[in-house]
Amino acid sequence: MNFNKQIQKVIFAGAGPGDPELITLKTVRHLKDADVIITDRLVSESILDLHANSGALILHAGKQRKKEGSTPQHIINELLVEYALQGKKVVRLKGGDVSVFSNLLDELQALNRYDIPYEIVPGITAACGAAAYAGIPLTARNHAQAVRFLTLHKNETIQPAYWKELAGTEDTLVFYMSGDNADELTNQLLAHGMNPLTSLAIIEQATTPCQKVYSTRIHQYGKEFANRTYLSPTLIIIGSVAGLHQELKWLPETENNTELYFKPVTKNKEQEVRA
Repeated sequence: MNFNKQIQKVIFAGAGPGDPELITLKTVRHLKDADVIITDRLVSESILDLHANSGALILHAGKQRKKEGSTPQHIINELLVEYALQGKKVVRLKGGDVSVFSNLLDELQALNRYDIPYEIVPGITAACGAAAYAGIPLTARNHAQAVRFLTLHKNETIQPAYWKELAGTEDTLVFYMSGDNADELTNQLLAHGMNPLTSLAIIEQATTPCQKVYSTRIHQYGKEFANRTYLSPTLIIIGSVAGLHQELKWLPETENNTELYFKPVTKNKEQEVRA
């Protein structure tokens, strides 16, 4: 392979949580002159249709929990390095914000090994987008003075002592990638002493036309929603502010909506590119 020594910066950019209008002007500018766009599953197709350079190579490096077709991280790293060393302008487009619960570190370190420069463009993270579109002010006065971003996508990520702290805090708790573990999440918080009247909101496919919000008190969760399968992506907000949803909600919802806004991973398209 003939590498071009005029290496351009790789752009890491956040596409926002779903609504294609929540993308930044800077990200749009980079997409318009990109040679290669490596995009995640949780990026609205409308963003690429509207803003991507018509001549750009678009690689769908999607990941989805428990899906065989998810693109391995090492393949994404290799693609970033490979195209950057060819002198192409590469945009790595991630859903939400690039630095919140993503593999940004792995990708930056891969570039550093080859002295490839990069730029990081922030985006609206899922917690802020989901909360806004559900009418939930994350740090509403007299409700919460702080907010914590967490995840329970792996059962062992939270130790017993931290469960107790989370159960007793007045901070707003926002759990990413935890829809499959919502039953365990509520059970653990109750078992470690959380006030059973604490409010909880589970938001499916936030900021999209398919958004759906399930709200209740945490002690009622098992009765109302236990063993429910939520549509991906799902975000969980726990705390006093979650109780404001019913009063402040503004986005109309479709009852019993089962439509998927983001297509599920089906196969590793990067293998097709390499073939």
